[in-house]
Amino acid sequence: MKFGIKYGNHISRKIKPEDYINYDFIIGMEDSNVRNIKRIVGEDVNNKIFRLLDFSENPRDIADPWYTGNFDRTYEDIIEGLEEFLKYLKLN
Repeated sequence: MKFGIKYGNHISRKIKPEDYINYDFIIGMEDSNVRNIKRIVGEDVNNKIFRLLDFSENPRDIADPWYTGNFDRTYEDIIEGLEEFLKYLKLN
């Protein structure tokens, strides 16, 4: 645990169409995630669907470390996105 992030009893599930109604934000890591989210939930009429780094000063995709092998860069991008998302929430 290089950064002290605990892992373990987490679960994941596929996004469902009703998630669009139940959540204020639906966040993907890259454009293809966003396209697939919209395919499942439908049109984003309430502007709830974002890439995580859309909240940063340099909006971009987060590269998948499975393909890049650069887990540190992905970690740094996620931290940047989360910090900027929290700032966005505080301002709105």
